[in-house]
Amino acid sequence: MALLFSEILPIHAEGDIVSVRRRVREFASSLGFTLVDQTKVVTAASELARNTMIYGGGGSMRAEALNGPRTGLRLTFEDNGPGIPDIELALRDGFTTGSGLGLGLGGAKRLVSEFEVSSRVGEGTRVTITRWK
Repeated sequence: MALLFSEILPIHAEGDIVSVRRRVREFASSLGFTLVDQTKVVTAASELARNTMIYGGGGSMRAEALNGPRTGLRLTFEDNGPGIPDIELALRDGFTTGSGLGLGLGGAKRLVSEFEVSSRVGEGTRVTITRWK
């Protein structure tokens, strides 16, 4: 699998979430994703960027374009926040530790081809998503 490009974007303020959305749409478009697939990956990225900022205290997103037998976009969101004590519970629709609807993590998972989350309490969280074309 060849890596076509890689870019890291900071996520510390509301404007950074807007930048993440814009860049992910640009990346997906440049890879030839359909408008529907662009919208799905941008929506997932927006949810995860917001979680990174609100619950993780800020962090970053790494975008990687993958090319090989298939073309894809991999996004990795990382923070050094409090971590997620129960990932299975956090993925359930309706679960929230804030004031949202509790659809963020589970919703993001449903919008992408691959979803992986790892977290350590007191150390932070890493969520990696991949959408294949």
